[in-house]
Amino acid sequence: MTLGSVLYLSREDVEATRLPMSEIIQALEAMFREKGNGQVEMPPKPGIHPRPDAFIHAMPAYIPSVQAAGLKWVSGYPGNQARGLPYITGLLILNDPDTGVPLAVMDCTWITAQRTGAATAVAARHLARPDSASVGIVACGVQGRSNLEALACLFAIRRVKAYDLHSDVAQRYAREMEERLGVEVEPVRTLAAAVKGLDIVVTSGPILKNPKPPIEPGWLANGSFASLVDFDSCWQGAALREMDKVATDDLAQMRYYRHEGYFRETPEAYADLGEIVAGKKPGRESASERTAGINLGLALDDMATAIRVYHRAIAAGIGRELPL
Repeated sequence: MTLGSVLYLSREDVEATRLPMSEIIQALEAMFREKGNGQVEMPPKPGIHPRPDAFIHAMPAYIPSVQAAGLKWVSGYPGNQARGLPYITGLLILNDPDTGVPLAVMDCTWITAQRTGAATAVAARHLARPDSASVGIVACGVQGRSNLEALACLFAIRRVKAYDLHSDVAQRYAREMEERLGVEVEPVRTLAAAVKGLDIVVTSGPILKNPKPPIEPGWLANGSFASLVDFDSCWQGAALREMDKVATDDLAQMRYYRHEGYFRETPEAYADLGEIVAGKKPGRESASERTAGINLGLALDDMATAIRVYHRAIAAGIGRELPL
């Protein structure tokens, strides 16, 4: 037996597979159900932090049901925007679960963006009101786009309010997302306008260890759901303590982050999203509950997405074979 080759997929290759958001959401829903039933393997992600508020994380995981085993090596650097570089960059490796031999190496930027939006949609399916029709987007970058795209797959969204520190970014976002999704997107001048009175709120700025969060108690309406893609960087502790339910995608990783100095003012999560999807703990129980999902970003999300990218690439002849 020879080692053979590994399939290399650039970001352009990954995007060329055209894996639809609806399929990613479906894949993550199945994965979270298996996670809730103890049928996956994922250690808490270790990381290094070469610069303030920057990280480089190693994220391994294994999903037996779809034979997805691998590791994502990903960085997040808030200062990259000033350099003309993306906040998130990295690579993902898939291995053959039977032999451990690498199958593919692929760019992880698009995968990270899409699976993060899909994870918000899975959380919203269980924690938001089913009739949710209005969305607030705080930070109109990559995650602002993928999260709204994913939510539009599950909810009949009629109105979106978008806020960014840079008003021109919010205006460009509004034009782009209106055209892409066919929904009304209004760029707003204040952060409060993208939070107050809306059914679903997504905050997706940089993750900060020592934030000065601007969202105050009383801003999130009764019956609303918030997705904290940027951890608690935007939310004051008092605002989070108003929540009737705070869930996370992985309790062990949240404990790890607390130990590292994050989430100092954030209440304990009542449930892991896997437990909710598997029916072991309740999601939303009344129309008036304020709920929040703090998805930390799981290697399981990445593997559930990457294995589908890999199979579509093989079927379409996308990518480049490199010798091992």
